[in-house]
Amino acid sequence: MATDFKSIPVIDVSPLLAKSDDANMAKDAGVCEVVKQLDIACREAGFFYVKGHGIPDSFLKEVREVTRKFFDLPLEEKLEIKLSAATGYRGYQEVGDNITKGVPDVHEAIDLYRELKHGMYGDMGKPMIGPNLWPSKPQNFKAVMEHYTDLCTELSRKIIQGISLALGGSVNELEGRIAGDPFWVMRLIGYPVISRENGHSELGNDIGCGAHTDYGLLTLVNQDDSITALRVRNHSGEWIWAPPISGTFVCNIGDMLKILTNGMYESTLHQVINKSPKYRVCVAYFYEPNYDATIEPLDICVQKTGGSKNLDKLSMRNI
Repeated sequence: MATDFKSIPVIDVSPLLAKSDDANMAKDAGVCEVVKQLDIACREAGFFYVKGHGIPDSFLKEVREVTRKFFDLPLEEKLEIKLSAATGYRGYQEVGDNITKGVPDVHEAIDLYRELKHGMYGDMGKPMIGPNLWPSKPQNFKAVMEHYTDLCTELSRKIIQGISLALGGSVNELEGRIAGDPFWVMRLIGYPVISRENGHSELGNDIGCGAHTDYGLLTLVNQDDSITALRVRNHSGEWIWAPPISGTFVCNIGDMLKILTNGMYESTLHQVINKSPKYRVCVAYFYEPNYDATIEPLDICVQKTGGSKNLDKLSMRNI
């Protein structure tokens, strides 16, 4: 359960990454310290900064700049890759297209998913079949984003190893049938300069993205260095800002990890309000379970929380 945290912890995961392929990693003192910090952060806030992740800051900036260059294009060019059901829900959404709890969000975005081919997962896979839609400009967009998703997938896998140890399980507790073949999602988001403070309110709303929890396992957020816009709600309902820390990701856990842990770990409400006079770019990578995974509390977590399952079963097919 989230607490009345006043700030978001910073965790250096480099010891975890250094031992990720070591069969005895759970006995390493450095790994144990990271695991302890992950456990505290997931219990108390559901959010933490990740540093020491090994992805160069220069590449994090390149990903944001490539994203910004796309959003700088004329609307008619961006609409060439417009999102629809026919595209497997991949592609571009203009400002106001995305809805959170009935209210249009003041942002534009591109949605990318792990690609599914015909026949994968039977009827359950049909809505998501298809390739990602890649814009022709910037020319390096596809190459940069494909490399970035590979790096984020590997980093997420290693963080999940640490969380598995934090739960008292084996290092591979969440692999295999749960997340051994993750269905990743990536959302590239642009937040225009719209707020009551600076005189703009095109949609009668200054919320870049409404309050929500993420539905998957964990999220890695790569946000602009100079703009504070993400905030997280603590147990008392107070909104805590998550200012950017150069070279880090903001990481938060999702609803499915909350279910797997039988409520030991919290998926925390968060929202985005861009009060800055600058356009803000954010690239959110979502590490999800296997597409056909059924999510229910792990036995080790049920034992630690009184012996009964507190949360209903949830499957990716219900999302």
